[in-house]
Amino acid sequence: MNGGCIFTMGLFLDELCAELPLLRSPAHTNSVTPRGVVARRMADAVGPFATQHFITPMAAVAGAVAEEILEAMTAAANLSRAYVNNGGDIALHLGAGGSFQIGMIERPDRPSLFGSINLHASQPTRGIATSGWRGRSFSLGIADAVTVLAGRVAMADAAATIIANAVDLPKHPAIVRVPACEIAPDNDLGERLVTRSVGELTSLEIAQALHSGVVAARQLISRGLICAAAFRLQGQSRIEPQALRMMTLIDHPYAESVGSVLHV
Repeated sequence: MNGGCIFTMGLFLDELCAELPLLRSPAHTNSVTPRGVVARRMADAVGPFATQHFITPMAAVAGAVAEEILEAMTAAANLSRAYVNNGGDIALHLGAGGSFQIGMIERPDRPSLFGSINLHASQPTRGIATSGWRGRSFSLGIADAVTVLAGRVAMADAAATIIANAVDLPKHPAIVRVPACEIAPDNDLGERLVTRSVGELTSLEIAQALHSGVVAARQLISRGLICAAAFRLQGQSRIEPQALRMMTLIDHPYAESVGSVLHV
């Protein structure tokens, strides 16, 4: 079993490496279709976002790999419930009547839960992804965490990247940014400035940054690209009203709900 998984991952990596220049190119600038199965999943996932946002297929790589592995699992066995967690990007399979409860981490370097997600088979969500400047990938924004629910995890992965980029305070003196190419010369962001540290912000500044992310999320929800989103920045959380039936704070018994803002 483990050997098979390692062999499969090796094939995926070989396929992706063979097409890296294409996968690192902005999605709207290249009409070439990737050849690899995971690469095609990546390109298909970012395509709907590309007309309005800068994005490359690499924004969906973790989610696309999770999708492909889950599809292989469900094809090999009659599973009533299954998931693949690829570094926090989670592909879900739910049979009739099945459900999942998933914890939301407030930041990768301090893995305490700030909320939970309750999903049922009758709901459309089959993918969950989280992005933010404290994670493994570069971010243009300052969110500690943005968790996105979507029909596919590869699309949730891409959307989380876009929304996390939008949670921002441009030119704020407490935010340190450097060109992405200075950290990783071969990355897909080139000279775009990525966040390296965020100083203490006021409550008003946090609310302003979160609002920018909420606006971005609402646009994607209105286009039917994602189902819901939750945000975390320096101790404050925000979720959209339509997400309340799926997302809740679970570790702060004195949290106060004011509209769609949950203050801790």
